[in-house]
Amino acid sequence: MKKVIAILVTVLLLGLIVFTLFKNKAEITEKAKLNPITSYPVSVVKVAHESLSENLSQVGVISANNDLAVVSEQQGKVTAVMVQEGSYVAAGSPLVRLDDLLAQANFMSVQTSYDKAKKDWERYVTLQKDGLISESELESKRLSFKAAEAQYITAKRQFRNAVITSPISGVVTSRPVNLGSMVNAGTVVANVVDISKFKVELNVAEEHAFKIKVGDPVTIETDVYPGVKFSGKIDFISAKADDAHTYPVQVVIPSYDKKYPLKSGMYGRVYFNLASQEGLVIPRDALVGSIRHPQVYVVEENKAKLRDLVIGAEVGTKLMVLQGLNEGETVVVNGQDNLKENIGVEIVSAGKE
Repeated sequence: MKKVIAILVTVLLLGLIVFTLFKNKAEITEKAKLNPITSYPVSVVKVAHESLSENLSQVGVISANNDLAVVSEQQGKVTAVMVQEGSYVAAGSPLVRLDDLLAQANFMSVQTSYDKAKKDWERYVTLQKDGLISESELESKRLSFKAAEAQYITAKRQFRNAVITSPISGVVTSRPVNLGSMVNAGTVVANVVDISKFKVELNVAEEHAFKIKVGDPVTIETDVYPGVKFSGKIDFISAKADDAHTYPVQVVIPSYDKKYPLKSGMYGRVYFNLASQEGLVIPRDALVGSIRHPQVYVVEENKAKLRDLVIGAEVGTKLMVLQGLNEGETVVVNGQDNLKENIGVEIVSAGKE
């Protein structure tokens, strides 16, 4: 019996709640009919003529002007080491020497043959002028001299290659061979890095690649030196895009404060100053819909008028308007979600773009 009473009480309570909700809804609806909303509160700004400077920043890897692996051109044992890791070398400076005894002996032998062939050739030239030998004999001797000359050049090169030199000026960052090491042709004996200037290589999107040009100044910052700005310039812009429709760009840092030394392999953020544009500007918040189909509400005589726009550049939170608005017109930037064409509006906040 108690359970039945409890069920009845619960049903009565639910019925009372439902009745109350429907009654309140009816009262609200009736009040709405008696007091219809004739205007909606909105915030607005005036359309203004401005100059927008578009900026772009991208992260790239800072690399040395030249990073060269110096290799041996012949086989041999290392008999002398002239540099250590961290040493600065000028172009042409010796790095290591290979055992050159056999190369030297071969060069001396070939040089002797070359000297003899040269003297024979000069003597045959004189004899031919005097008519003592035929033209064919002179030509034969000339060919012999040329063959000896070729052997001489080869032997001289091999002898000189026993001393491996640096083709560039820079810092030796590694030297993987030591005294007594055996090397073959193609073995890396040292790595030399030219840090007289640095470069940053990165890829720029298609939409931005046509707004920059070679020679434009840029600013580079690194996390290693917070607040320190390095000056650079655009050195190269590729004429061909990659598969992602981005264009390789190279930035050069021609000089820098030695107080803040740079190292190859660091990350750097490059700041580009893109071309400035002037025109009518509105906030991005004023848009109804998306950039693809841009529309805004314009307030005319306290009524909302929907306008179609043609949008140009987008810089931060601002949009350049190419068509659809005039300077000084009032556009809604807040409250437009409640609006429709010709509905009344009440301006509660106004600013100037």
